[in-house]
Formats: sequence, C-alpha cells, structure tokens
Amino acid sequence: MRLGISWLTNALVLLIVVVLLTGVTTSGAGSLLLAAAVFGVLNTIVKPLLRLITLPLAVLTLGIAWFFVSLFMLLLTHWIVSGFDIHGFWTLVAATLIVWVVNLVLDFVPGPWQVAGRRGRRNRRRRGD
Repeated sequence: MRLGISWLTNALVLLIVVVLLTGVTTSGAGSLLLAAAVFGVLNTIVKPLLRLITLPLAVLTLGIAWFFVSLFMLLLTHWIVSGFDIHGFWTLVAATLIVWVVNLVLDFVPGPWQVAGRRGRRNRRRRGD
C-alpha cells in the first residue's frame, strides 16, 4: 500500500510540474505514471547514495549541492522515460523547485500520502505509534 501511495504522490507532483511549466511535457497518462515510478525508484535508491557522496560539498555549499542532486534525479527521469520531456536547463531548475515546494506542502498537509516514507515515520513519532 505504501508503495502505491508513494507512486501516486510522485505522479501528482509530476502532474503539477507538467501543468505549471510549458517546458515540461508528457505524451500521456501512461508516460506520466511511468515517470512517477522511475522518479520514485531513483529517489529511493540513487539519491541517498549521491547525497552521501556529495556530503562534503553540501557542507561547503550549505546544502545547495543537494539541490543539484534533486535536479539530477529529474534529469535522469527525463532521460529514462521517453514520453516525459523537460525542455531547457532553466525549466529543469524550475521543475526541481516546484517538486521541492509541493513536497514541502505535502509534508505539512494531512492525507493518505503521510503513510509513505519519511512523512509517515515523522507522523508516527508525533502520534507515539
């Protein structure tokens, strides 16, 4: 269940990016759902490794280096999923910022997405589960 909710949450986040930015396009619902799955896998497996590798750089840049790790996750998703396109570097930067803002909002808004990942752990601690 958690995996499904996480997948749909990623799909919602990427849909918001597609709606807000004309430079981000998808060929249909199937490619959006595939992009959400790929994005979720990348964020689960690759991103923690890259964050560990870039830790010294993140300390020197006060965390800005991790923005580029997140940006790279979106870029990898674009490269892997043929129907999910991001046109231009600044569009990629804007898409990364939107993903960050939407995830920040989702961290504070109660809903079914709270059961997945870090959000769920944080809320279980708050409730004392």
